[in-house]
Formats: sequence, structure tokens, C-alpha cells
Amino acid sequence: MRARRHSFASLVAAISTSFPLAALPAQNRSMPAEQLVPPLEQMRPAAESELRDVVERFTHDREALYRRYDTDFSAERRARFRTFYAQWSDRLAAADFDRLGMEGRVDFILLNNRVRYELDLLRREEKLWGEMAPLIPFAAPLIALQEARRRFESLDPQRSAALLTTLTGDVARSRAAVERSLGPPERPGTPPSSDASTPASTRPSRIVAYRTIEALDGIKRTFASWYAYYSGYDPLFTWWLAQPYKRMTTALTDYQRFLKERVVGYKDGEDPPIVGDPIGATGLAADLAVEMIPYTPAELLAIGEREFAWCEAEMKKASRDMRLGDDWKRALEQVKNSYVAPGKQTEAVRDFAREAVAFVSSRNLVTIPPLADEVWRMEMMSPERQKVNPFFLGGEVILVSYPTDAMDQDDKMMSMRGNNPDFAKATVHHELIPGHHLQGFMNERYHPHRQLFGTPFWHEGNSLYWEMLLWDLGFPTTPEQRVGMLFWRMHRAARIIFSLSFHLGTMTPQQAIDFLVDRVGHERANAEAEVRRSFNGSYSPLYQVGYMIGGLQQRALRRELVETGKMTDRAFHDAILQGGPMPIEMVRARLTKQVLPQDFRTRWRF
Repeated sequence: MRARRHSFASLVAAISTSFPLAALPAQNRSMPAEQLVPPLEQMRPAAESELRDVVERFTHDREALYRRYDTDFSAERRARFRTFYAQWSDRLAAADFDRLGMEGRVDFILLNNRVRYELDLLRREEKLWGEMAPLIPFAAPLIALQEARRRFESLDPQRSAALLTTLTGDVARSRAAVERSLGPPERPGTPPSSDASTPASTRPSRIVAYRTIEALDGIKRTFASWYAYYSGYDPLFTWWLAQPYKRMTTALTDYQRFLKERVVGYKDGEDPPIVGDPIGATGLAADLAVEMIPYTPAELLAIGEREFAWCEAEMKKASRDMRLGDDWKRALEQVKNSYVAPGKQTEAVRDFAREAVAFVSSRNLVTIPPLADEVWRMEMMSPERQKVNPFFLGGEVILVSYPTDAMDQDDKMMSMRGNNPDFAKATVHHELIPGHHLQGFMNERYHPHRQLFGTPFWHEGNSLYWEMLLWDLGFPTTPEQRVGMLFWRMHRAARIIFSLSFHLGTMTPQQAIDFLVDRVGHERANAEAEVRRSFNGSYSPLYQVGYMIGGLQQRALRRELVETGKMTDRAFHDAILQGGPMPIEMVRARLTKQVLPQDFRTRWRF
């Protein structure tokens, strides 16, 4: 029987019958079905990239290799990925670039850029491993056990037991060597003084020791995975390896504890000191190149100082409007003390979210799909996570940072003051709509393959750009609200200053904390959490720079395209969101229809 064909109108009618509008949330019930389910032709980008499938293939193949080669700092993994990226580089070099359209050229340049950068990261990893290797000479043979298992090689339990016995002795010898290099501690639990009698070249630095402690966590997980694979299934394995495995695991844990207490300076159960791992000027240059930022770190620091000075001047204006003269820190204290009562923070967040959507919608600034407004949710952030993220986090779910009953009095007050309503007003639209939630919603539906090219200069920069634009359009209506928005803007300028200074070796983590407290007005606990978050290794070195610099890039692009009348605000913002994440110079190339050469190099001075 021939299948019946339905018109799009009949399809919408069928959907409306199956899911009556009365079942939708109250804010969407009055909307016609066509607004909730857009026409099919609107569900695809206006122009498809010829390389979409190519980028997806690269992404999936790369992910598969990471699942297969799952051991951190493995020489075998580095070698395999060098081959993978080199082969992709050769394939891209052989492609007929001239036949590609705009979207295909964008993907080609971005993928080629990513491949080159990944090769650089492999070189960087090898250098880091070389610095750690003298502290853990036993690590490579342990890693090799897991790699042999992944290659499905047969195991000799007796020989493996002998190997573990030898390696356990190597752990003890490594510890003894480090202990000799340190000399006697000045007092328990402190790192050695700089005037120890042993030459400094033979003593491990706190940075390398801290990195080694984290590497040992991965080695222990790998070792446990290797043991669990055989244990109980191979009776000879268990017979030979049970005791050597326990002794080796204990030795690794004890060595870790020793490095923590004697070299880095903290004990198990304590928050570790903020050590970080600066990448230096060479590393920053490589990271700026992949982000398509044709500025030196010194130039970016100057931008951060300029923006910081602007914020201070605006803070003084707001302070005068609050009848507090130029004492903007006093104004900031007054704003902090306007915190909501316990239990009421979620209601405030709800109201701020609705206010931001209404403001953006009334000015026709960007398309907000009804489903995006419908599906966002709210959860509370755990006390443990607040140690690293003292403020809100967001996306489809906004995590609200606020004290719990288990926190002590000082921590409660710092959290309440640091998340007061005037601070939260800007934070909510940064995290939800038109910020991160709307970004994620659109990224999943338009050019989703470009999530490979995600960058803080696009994601965080776009959310901060909206803070700037809403400021310009009068979103803050009281001087207190202006103080709240300026606090975050000053904070992002400070991130440029302290993060680049740290990676250049001109500012320590403690100096960064003091800078945030003294110059920006952070609560000290929040400043410590901010610096810990920045330097604990979970964020890329340029992540904190990406907020302000990415925001300024997008602001400059709006001046070029919207303020000159070439695009409307809505068309401009939709084009950014629907184009997918990428370095902002490539966003500009798309929107200005720039003719892109195969050997594209960054040059946009925004």
C-alpha cells in the first residue's frame, strides 16, 4: 500500500492533537504550535558545510582513540596520537580547498588549526613528563602493564609478581632520594626552605611535585584497573599478585603522602595549597595563536588594565549616586549586605531570569526559541563545589551558590554577601538567557559538529558581551545594580591581569588572591576559590582571559556590523549563535563574507 504523504500543516495539526497546548507550561500555552515546532526548513543552517561529516569523523575517531589509549602520560598514547594528527594533517593538505564554500573553508581552517595545536600539546605533555620522570622512574613499567592488556597480550603472573616486587623497591628508593635532597624539614608539614644545603637543582620544585602527585592519582587508577581485570578470573594471577599488588598500592599512596607533606606542604584531608603550573611566554604564544588572538601577553595585560580603570571610574559614579562620594568600596559593601534571607535565593534567581528574557525579547535582540525558555532548570550547588565555584554556574541547569546549614558562620556570611541580588542580577543572564543556556541550546541544533572548536573566547566571551550590551541598553536601573554589574566586569578585567601574570611568572597565587580582595573587593574565601579554580588544571591557561577579551571582540564586531546598519541586532546575534563556537576572528570572517585563503593567519586587531 502506498504511504500517505502529509503536508507540514497537517503534521503540525497532528502534533497539536497528540500534545495539547494545555499541557505546556503556563508561559507557552497561548503560543500557536508553529512557534513551538518551527517549520522544517528552519531547522537546518542556511548554508551547510561540505566538511561537516569530515569534522564529525575526526571528532569520533579521536574520541575512540582516547577510549582505547586511556592511560595518562603514556608514551605509547603520545606516539599513536602523533601519527593520528600527522595523517590528518596530510589529508587536509591534499584537499581541494578552492572548491569549498564559505562554511567549508571555515571548517577546514579550524580543523587544520586544531590539528597543529594538538601536536603542540603533545610536545608540551612530553616536556612535563620529562620533568616528572626522575621522581617516578617506576611509572613507565606500571603504565606498560595496562598497555599490554589493551593489546590483548598474554600475561605471565609469576613474572608480573616479580616485576611488582622490584617496582615497589623502586618507589622506596625514589622516596629516599627525594628525602635526601630535601634535608631535614624545618617543622612537620612544611616545604623545605630555599637555603637547604642540597643544591636546588637536585630538589623537586613544588610545581613539579604537585603535578607528580596528580599524575600518581592517574597511575594508581590505571594500576587498579589492570589488577581488577584479572583478579578473581585468573586463579594463578590472584595467587601470585594479591600480596605484591597490595604492597605496591600502599607504597604509591605513602609516596604520594610524603610528596604532599614534605615538598608541597599539606596533609591528606586538608585543602591543598594553590600551586598551579605556569606555561610561560612560549606556551601562551601557542595558545593565543590557536585562539586567533594576534596580541602579545603584554598587550592583553594593557587591555586588562584599561578595562579595570574604566570600571573603577564607573564605580565611583555609582558610588556618588548612592551618596557615598568616590568611596566605591563602601558602596560595594552596602550592596553586599543587601543579601536575601536564607531560602529565598532561588526565588530571586527565578525573577532575574524572567526579567532578562523580557528585556531581551522586548528589544528584539535575539531569537529565543520557546523551548529554550521552557526547559531550563535550577539546582543548588553543593558546599564542596562552592569551595571552587563560589558563584553561580549555568547552562540548561543553573547551579545556585548559597550557604547550607552545615557551613560555619563566617562561610555563610561570605557566601550570602558574595551572591547578593545586585551581583546575581548580572550572573543569572550570563548563565541562562541570553548567555550560556541559549548558547548550548543553539549549538546543539545548528552546526553541532563545531563544538569541537569550542573556545572560552566564544562561550564566555559571548556571555560577557551580553553583560556589556545590556549595560549599554540600560538594564541596570539603580546605582546598586550598576555596582553589581560593574563588580563582575571588573572581576573579568582582573582575570586577564592575574592569570597572564601568573603564567608569565610575575604573580604568585597568593598575590592573585590579595589582588582580588584588595582591588576588586572579593570576599577572601571567594577570592581563594576563584584563584584555585583558575589554576587547579581544570581550565585552560587562557580560559580566564577569554571572558573579557572575547567580549571585547564581539563588541567590536557589533560596532562594525550593527552600528553601521549592515545587520540588525537580532540577525547579528542569531548569526553568532547559529554559526557554532569558534575563535571570534573566524566568526567575523563568516559574517563579513571574507575570502578565506588556505593558509589563513590571524591578523584582526579588534
